[in-house]
Amino acid sequence: MTKAEIANEIAKKTGIDKSTTIEVIEQFMTVVKDSLAHGENVYLRGFGSFIIKERAEKTARNITKNTAVIIPAHNIPAFKPAPVFKEAVAKG
Repeated sequence: MTKAEIANEIAKKTGIDKSTTIEVIEQFMTVVKDSLAHGENVYLRGFGSFIIKERAEKTARNITKNTAVIIPAHNIPAFKPAPVFKEAVAKG
């Protein structure tokens, strides 16, 4: 499902015009992105959490040059679904 399809569904169900719905979705994504960039997790009760996972430094191999490469520690965004969300998906 694309962002436009989500906006269409929300507009249909709420009666709000599509352009306003798209703007709300865009702002939601911006707020989540900015929060994670500043080290703050985002918790949505009954849906899930957008969290930051810390990856430790590790050594990898460049097989074409047969050399060791150090990959520095870094943070990555992740989504952890709520138990209610997991159950709903499992039931289909």
